[in-house]
Amino acid sequence: MPEDRMVTETSKVPEITLAFWTIKIVATTLGEVGGNAVTLTLGLGYLVGTLIFATCLVVAVAAQIRARRFHPYLYWAVITATTLAGTTLADFFDRSLGIGYLGGSLTLFALVLASLGLWYRSEGTVAVETVANPRVEGFYWLTITVSQTLGTALGDWMADDTPLGYNGSALLIGGVLAVIAVLYVRTTVSRTALFWAAFILTRPLGATVANSLDKPAAQGGLALSDLTISAVLAAVMVACVLLVPQRAGRHPVAGAGSSRA
Repeated sequence: MPEDRMVTETSKVPEITLAFWTIKIVATTLGEVGGNAVTLTLGLGYLVGTLIFATCLVVAVAAQIRARRFHPYLYWAVITATTLAGTTLADFFDRSLGIGYLGGSLTLFALVLASLGLWYRSEGTVAVETVANPRVEGFYWLTITVSQTLGTALGDWMADDTPLGYNGSALLIGGVLAVIAVLYVRTTVSRTALFWAAFILTRPLGATVANSLDKPAAQGGLALSDLTISAVLAAVMVACVLLVPQRAGRHPVAGAGSSRA
């Protein structure tokens, strides 16, 4: 007798688990200190730093899109490239071009909404589980890159232009993320909306934590070396990707099959 069955398609991104968020926060912190290491510690400046990391990002995204399945190291390499490029790009616009942290944050937030809007208009969904073909991957990585850049500008605005400072900003963002986690567990609020809210906010969390480590003591930081912190975080991230099991996310697709009784 004919029988409908659920068909699933493998995504090109990992399942969204606690391990995902742990590695994401490490990556965003690495992106902040790594970007500062190149632009400030090595003295290359924001424009040169942006060109370097943007080139790395283009190469990494191209490799990710060409890959036929989910590869943890490749995926997290692209995520790290987006955080590095996002850090230097945000600093270039906010500081070198004089847009300012608040102006940069508002502009980038509008761009994130525009990217999500175009993605939804094209595909009817912005769920990350559906990232399984080049077109959707293009929307996904565009949104990721813009959101990472937004996170840098937002974190800098909160830490530098409000009374919160680095530690206060990190605590506030951490509290909001905890609320999102409760909403995920206890309510039926859209999982897709909660994912993007958490994804965007983990970036300024990483930025404020990074700044609390590398900024001078007079500014509330620990004055640690960007190069040293970058090396430690890179090692931690590699260890996490190596040791923590990850698998590709899956999502249901339209399909039916038949079986015989």
